[in-house]
Amino acid sequence: MEKILVVNAGSSSLKYKLYEMPEEEVICSGIAERIGHEDAIFRLKFNGVSIRNILPIHDHTIAVELLLEALIAHQVIKSLDDIKAVGHRVVQGGKYFSKSVFFDDDTIAKVESLIELAPLHNGPHLIGVRAFKKVLPHIPNVATFDTAFHRSMDEVDSIFPIPYDLTQKFDIRRYGAHGTSHQYLDQEGRKFLPGVEHPRIITCHIGSGASISAIKDGKCVATSMGLTPLGGIMMGTRTGDIDPSVVYYLCKKLDKSIEEVYEILNKKSGLLGVSGVSNDSRDVLDAMETGNKRAILADRLFNRRIADYIGQYFVRLGGADLIIFSAGIGENSAYFRSKIIEEIGPALGVKINENINENSRGVNILLSTPDSSVKVALIPTDEEVMIARDTYHLINS
Repeated sequence: MEKILVVNAGSSSLKYKLYEMPEEEVICSGIAERIGHEDAIFRLKFNGVSIRNILPIHDHTIAVELLLEALIAHQVIKSLDDIKAVGHRVVQGGKYFSKSVFFDDDTIAKVESLIELAPLHNGPHLIGVRAFKKVLPHIPNVATFDTAFHRSMDEVDSIFPIPYDLTQKFDIRRYGAHGTSHQYLDQEGRKFLPGVEHPRIITCHIGSGASISAIKDGKCVATSMGLTPLGGIMMGTRTGDIDPSVVYYLCKKLDKSIEEVYEILNKKSGLLGVSGVSNDSRDVLDAMETGNKRAILADRLFNRRIADYIGQYFVRLGGADLIIFSAGIGENSAYFRSKIIEEIGPALGVKINENINENSRGVNILLSTPDSSVKVALIPTDEEVMIARDTYHLINS
């Protein structure tokens, strides 16, 4: 048995879980929030106990020190030597990484070179890595990339129809995101397909950020997010795919720079922009119940865009054996699952048991009826356990 610490560092946060491997038992979990502030929040959960402290946490190194001190003080571990490795979530691995790797100097340099493709994520990830290397210098650190699972896509599925020399010169291609989640969902989903020799699965990771993948024989053949997480389906604040000329047109009409319009497309669009209410789907549904026409439109557009991608991937895979719903909205909203199936049902012959759907959230369960042409499942995602698995396998290989 070995203890593996899994972390996800943000610009002002450090989320963590400690696993006992290979049993995949979660020993504790928590988060340090508002790092850089005098009133930062540190949370720790273990053995049914929940601890919350408000205190100054000036940087990520202090957050790491605080975490390790808490693990020993509350006897979660006996000593720091109990932790055998730290696994880090990294959003963007670019063309360099198709699997998890040790965080050596070369990995750090490559992740740093990709900050431009994930400015809100790669930089903070590196801050977290450096903090752990400083506090626990003798423990290996492992990088697990959100983009790695999508590196199996053929070139025809990953490039854009721009001049090919630009594609090559600047490595412009569809990198996707949420790959760790999609890979986990595929592995869990195959349990619903006994006897299927070449499984074709469409995974729907639907949260405030959302993406859809087409997976065949355990390999990603297509995914919705593009060069950055802005592409693909409509999201909480992101547009998803749009006509590129909209960017030029808005720059001219609003007399704004490319950077300013890019900010609008990333942070002020999607459910928030169309509804004018919120980026939270629950708030949009509440507004719909009052007859808010923009909220109703946002809801219809959100469901339609997801249905369009499912239909596209059904064709890309030559059919489908399973459609999976997961992530915040996919796991918890029976309404959205029902509406999306309503959109694709007549064309694809997909049916779900509405009673099971209505009474299911956050559990692994089959939603489809026996006569549905494609199985439909609800599977809560678990990116952290995938990172723990990769970290454990790397240090023992």
